[in-house]
Amino acid sequence: MTDAAQAAPARTARKRTVLMCRPDYFTVSYRINPWMHPEDPTDTSLAVQQWEALYATYRELGFEIHLIEPIPGLPDMVYAANGGFVIDNVAYGARFTYPERQPEGPAYMNWFRDAGFDVREPEQINEGEGDFLLVAGVILAGTGFRTSSSSHSELARIYGREVVSLNLINPSFYHLDTAVAVLDDDNIAYLPSAFDGESLAKLRHIFPDAVLVTEEDAAVLGLNSFSDGFNVVIASRAKGFERQLRERGYNPMGVDLSELLLGGGGVKCCTLELRR
Repeated sequence: MTDAAQAAPARTARKRTVLMCRPDYFTVSYRINPWMHPEDPTDTSLAVQQWEALYATYRELGFEIHLIEPIPGLPDMVYAANGGFVIDNVAYGARFTYPERQPEGPAYMNWFRDAGFDVREPEQINEGEGDFLLVAGVILAGTGFRTSSSSHSELARIYGREVVSLNLINPSFYHLDTAVAVLDDDNIAYLPSAFDGESLAKLRHIFPDAVLVTEEDAAVLGLNSFSDGFNVVIASRAKGFERQLRERGYNPMGVDLSELLLGGGGVKCCTLELRR
């Protein structure tokens, strides 16, 4: 055990409730981010197999898992995090940028209604928990590629919480959850080069002890992870990030979602937290 690991504080796992969507219709048939290459073949059965390993990991951790039915013709619906944002039983719906994904917004809002959530239909473009992250009592809100900055004020009105706007500048990290990982109630990890100078200054001020992840680990969407406060489910290829987490007292758990990475998504993209 390293000195850093010995000095790390004790971490506490808390049960999570999440929404997921099986990738039964996953493929890459269009290109709306740099990861997507429709000319290259994809393997839907492999995507399902890898997703099921993620599902099994969450089951092992004791998560409460809800499923939304996948819809034919919506291959990106597996990326459930983009379907909305939920705090205190209030579900702020998604309104997608690209026409290819726009039908997902109503599908997820219908699921929220049927599940008993107070649904707020969005007026502004936003892609849900892909660009909204709750941590340290504030909502970190990404913009730059998908979610409009005007949605941030809409978000603040709905939840009555401080919203910290962060501008993404690297098209490979087009959603906030590809560049920031929430580790527990107070701590994050992030990729500094994904943000402009003003946003980076905000992150340094709010999270002076954040884990700074390398370009190499970010490039396999290592930051697109999901944590219960102790166990952090990450991309299995993000070895440097895995080591950093262990040194901070977390328990990293690697999964292989390489097929879903072909659509530009990873662990967090497949996971929408439901906060009652």
